[in-house]
Amino acid sequence: MSTDLGTWPEGVARHVLARVETTMAEASRLAPHLAGPAWILAHEQTAARGRRGRPWRMPPGNFAATLVFHPPGGPAHAALYSFVAALALDEALGYLLGPAARLSIKWPNDVLLNGGKIAGILLESLGIGGQISHLTVGIGVNLAAAPPPADLEPGAMAPVSVAGETGLTITPEELLTPLAAAFDRRARQFETYGFAPIRTAWLARAARLGEKVIARTTTETHEGVFETIDESGAMILRTAHGPRAIAAADVFF
Repeated sequence: MSTDLGTWPEGVARHVLARVETTMAEASRLAPHLAGPAWILAHEQTAARGRRGRPWRMPPGNFAATLVFHPPGGPAHAALYSFVAALALDEALGYLLGPAARLSIKWPNDVLLNGGKIAGILLESLGIGGQISHLTVGIGVNLAAAPPPADLEPGAMAPVSVAGETGLTITPEELLTPLAAAFDRRARQFETYGFAPIRTAWLARAARLGEKVIARTTTETHEGVFETIDESGAMILRTAHGPRAIAAADVFF
């Protein structure tokens, strides 16, 4: 795909705000009034959270934005936009940081720089009775600083920042345009050709593919070799008891 990510995608709105509770809450509030996709970027969040409702602090200068749009298809199809988002973020960061940046994607949708976590992605759907009216894709990136170690859960991957790893200063607005452009292109590819090309591109960027990992669900811990992801986005582990599909888990290296 083209690497020219410097142009804002046509038909996509952009809202840049100084301070909000969370960009995802703001996206949910705006969703019923939007004519098309919209990105909401905030310079400060007062009640940010990560996966499974975990608190998440945002140091000044870091990136916090949410895309809200109406996805085609049902919940299973919408969930695959997690991989679209991770791939788009990887491409946008690569565009800004250059070919020397050692970027990869940790299943399901964390982006790593030099082996440390630089970004996370959170999807939430809006709707009634199993019908999705809108999907929100929240993205946080450590541009200026990584969160302090005290904020991390035990065993979590050490976070890093763009500034700390590369010495580069990138503003949230400078990241937003290539991210929006990359997401728009990958989403169009997904909607036209299905998940297969997204899956192929994602696997080419996957961290620890072919290596041993530990996947912890809310009730179980599985250890095995990360072989691939299937057509539903599940991680396929080769364990001592045979292949196992993991639909949702925290992964540890």
